[in-house]
Amino acid sequence: MSWIDNVLPPKIRSFLNKRETPENLWVKDPESGELVFYRDLEANQWVVPGSGHHMKIKANDRMAAFLDAGKYETVPLPSVTQDPLKFRDQKRYIDRLKEARVKTGMEDAVLVATGTLYAQPVTVAVQDFDFMAGSLGMAAGSAIITGLETAAQRKTPFILFASSGGARMQEGILSLMQMPRTTVAVLRLRDAGLPFIVVFTNPTTGGVTASYAMLGDVHIAEPGALICFAGPRVIEQTIREKLPKGFQRSEYLYEHGMVDMVVHRHNLRSTIGSLVALLTKADAPADLATAPERIPLPVLADDDDLAEAPVAQAASE
Repeated sequence: MSWIDNVLPPKIRSFLNKRETPENLWVKDPESGELVFYRDLEANQWVVPGSGHHMKIKANDRMAAFLDAGKYETVPLPSVTQDPLKFRDQKRYIDRLKEARVKTGMEDAVLVATGTLYAQPVTVAVQDFDFMAGSLGMAAGSAIITGLETAAQRKTPFILFASSGGARMQEGILSLMQMPRTTVAVLRLRDAGLPFIVVFTNPTTGGVTASYAMLGDVHIAEPGALICFAGPRVIEQTIREKLPKGFQRSEYLYEHGMVDMVVHRHNLRSTIGSLVALLTKADAPADLATAPERIPLPVLADDDDLAEAPVAQAASE
């Protein structure tokens, strides 16, 4: 304790120790360590200007950046049983849900909306990793199914931005049953002859990868995204061998035919807009001709293990 603490009255001490800047004014790039001004990062769709690292983005920010003029209409989602197993680990599951809702402002991990993309009607679902690691539970599964059914009813393409740490362990077998449920809904959309486009963001793992996320007509990945069922660390511990550098990342999966293309976040609107026109056999929107020039992909760091994401079935936080 310094002499100031002994001499100065408490009110003056609290004034001197007061932070002059908000805590989130600067954001650290997890790849390069660079500090980026929060507003600059937000304006750049949460892509670090220097390194090109694609940071996680909130569901409503993603939706606003992707759809025309940032306008969209939220699709009402069905309610489900909140805590079917009365689960408790370090804290009650119902308390975890309440905390996640306060943190994100969402009812669960998936936001579904309708809007237009270059004047083409689309239905979009976005998984928010901030809500319990985007884990797949009954509410998230029902939201995906509702999105697919809405697309079928409105006769629009369905676009999914996937981000998840896996199945939600607090719901046990009920969580795992969302995998076949969503698969059936995807098949119904396919029977209707409507496109299903999946965008893998960092990370997409576990039961989401093992079900609807791998059933798209076109699979697009953001640069550097981890896309897998079990993470590299789990695989290495199981087979007791070192994995190739960049294993299970977007670029590795593209080279091995698991995804169709790797697209910079700033290019997603124009790329998917062109795909929608192509897959629906519509005339290419005039606005696409004036779309911003494509941004080249960043050169990723050549390290052994880029940031490890939660593995499947372990999305408790």
